[in-house]
Amino acid sequence: MLKLRLLHSLAEIPEHLWNSLHGSDNPFLAHSFLFGLEQHGCLKPRWGWTPLHAALFDGDRLIAAAPGYLKSNSHGEFVFDHAWAHAYARYGLDYYPKWLIGVPYTPVTGPRLLACDDHARRQLVAALQTESSNRGLSSVHINFLPEVETAAIPDRWLVRGDVQFHWRNDAGWRTFADFLGALDSKKRKNIRQEREQVRRAGITIRTVNGHGANDDDLVAMYSFYCATFSEKGNHPALTLDFFRHLARSVPAGLILVLAEKNGRTIAGAMFLRGGDTLYGRYWGTEENLPGLHFECCYYQGIEICLRDGLTVFEPGAQGEHKIARGFLPVLTHSRHYLADERFSEALRPWCAEEKASVLRYRDLVMRHSPYREPLADRPARS
Repeated sequence: MLKLRLLHSLAEIPEHLWNSLHGSDNPFLAHSFLFGLEQHGCLKPRWGWTPLHAALFDGDRLIAAAPGYLKSNSHGEFVFDHAWAHAYARYGLDYYPKWLIGVPYTPVTGPRLLACDDHARRQLVAALQTESSNRGLSSVHINFLPEVETAAIPDRWLVRGDVQFHWRNDAGWRTFADFLGALDSKKRKNIRQEREQVRRAGITIRTVNGHGANDDDLVAMYSFYCATFSEKGNHPALTLDFFRHLARSVPAGLILVLAEKNGRTIAGAMFLRGGDTLYGRYWGTEENLPGLHFECCYYQGIEICLRDGLTVFEPGAQGEHKIARGFLPVLTHSRHYLADERFSEALRPWCAEEKASVLRYRDLVMRHSPYREPLADRPARS
């Protein structure tokens, strides 16, 4: 018999059981990452995050699960639905709380419907839909799921998507010079100039992983992260204890790029790696030097991929400035179940137009690729 068990913390499920389901090298789905957010003060109900994970059992056997959160707002999700909440409010209906299936503060595609097989995945989706109705929730949202998992989602759910910019080494480049050689001459010249600006400013770069990072390095990186969020008027949700937790729990997967000037660390970027992919996460600086952001966040990330044989570099959401630096558009996917079918059907044409607009934008960008190779010869990406 199938039974959906709701977990108010990942402490309620053994780490090996959770990790055995997703079969992924994506570090953000690891039990240690998600539970670390809970353990170290990164998720607070007053900020809109209340853990409500789903675990589907067939008898005593765990066959599917999903990282879930009751949300009392739409912050930290990167799939924007504020207009939907306002529409509900105009009709005197409550949009919040809603149920989010995703990873907090992390616009990274990865497994969301963790399951032993496709049939169990479809059963999990049905259970999520039923449970949300039983609880009187307005909606269920599955953000940044891989395209392969969308096959488990019924047509009743709304379809949304967006574009991010990723770097891929499909050509087998071995050095940064190889990569530059594939770009058109103007882009190649601009990147060389930006890197030279950093060198002339007296900046040296030090790269360490969790094994090699000392506590001063972690404190410095955390201060840069906080400064960046504060400058944008946002509250830094992650804690120093969480940074330290990552260094302990995934020491080989955590990478810090630290910029030093006159013996002092003045800037830093944090990355996580998993499988064949590098993920850029956070950045900050004490001095806004020309080219420093691009060097720490993009060029050093590409250098890491080339050095370690990684194929993909995902530097984070948004940012058209990435195109000129070799990053090309990739589609992201999300699915949304609204319990009120009237609202769902009213929003369906809007979602279809949004999707068409995203595809037009993706195609436009691809026609202005920074690479010398003709567009027709490049593989399509989705």
